[in-house]
Amino acid sequence: MLRGIFSGSAGSFIMELLYRMPAILIALAFHEWAHAYAAYRRGDPTAFNLGRMTLNPLAHIDPWGFVMLALFRFGWAKPVPINTRNFKNPRKDELIVSLAGVVTNLLLAFVAMGIFYVIAATVGLRNAALNTVIYYFYFINLSLCVFNLLPIPPLDGYHVFSCLFARKIGLKPFMFFERYGYMILIILLFTGVLSSVMSVVVNWLMGGMIAIYDGLFGLIGLI
Repeated sequence: MLRGIFSGSAGSFIMELLYRMPAILIALAFHEWAHAYAAYRRGDPTAFNLGRMTLNPLAHIDPWGFVMLALFRFGWAKPVPINTRNFKNPRKDELIVSLAGVVTNLLLAFVAMGIFYVIAATVGLRNAALNTVIYYFYFINLSLCVFNLLPIPPLDGYHVFSCLFARKIGLKPFMFFERYGYMILIILLFTGVLSSVMSVVVNWLMGGMIAIYDGLFGLIGLI
């Protein structure tokens, strides 16, 4: 995850970036759109009124976050504005909105792997460029899903955790995490702990998807 612009030649990095760019733009756009759409369905039109309920990546890109994501594989989009006062059931509705983005990325990764299997079973893996683009598409969506599920503010996983446990634990621990969340995230990132944890979970999910598609395609005799 921390491998950046200084690994390999400039030419190979540029080619890799071109392969990754479609996946980055689509993954971010769908993630933020899902938050906005879920909030709208739960009664909060804030994101819709601000033009954020769209699949246009330009509406969601934070310039610095996008540059960081493109160059160093760690970055962010503009958060979708949510007004929980518009929710009929604030805890439940916020939980749904928080999970919408990661679930969408998980589904996109699953669909992308399915496309990879269909191509492999029908025309074969002869197009290296297409294979690479599809690989990055499901890998980036899967990574974005796992990353956002971390229970650290301002990530979606923190909002899920607070919705589920704030009443039981009390507000003090959450006030601490909200104050130092960014610092904790940066420390975990640069010490390599974040990469190690994410690698285990991403590989586990990827292995599960491979097992599902191996079973499905084996059942119909395509592999």
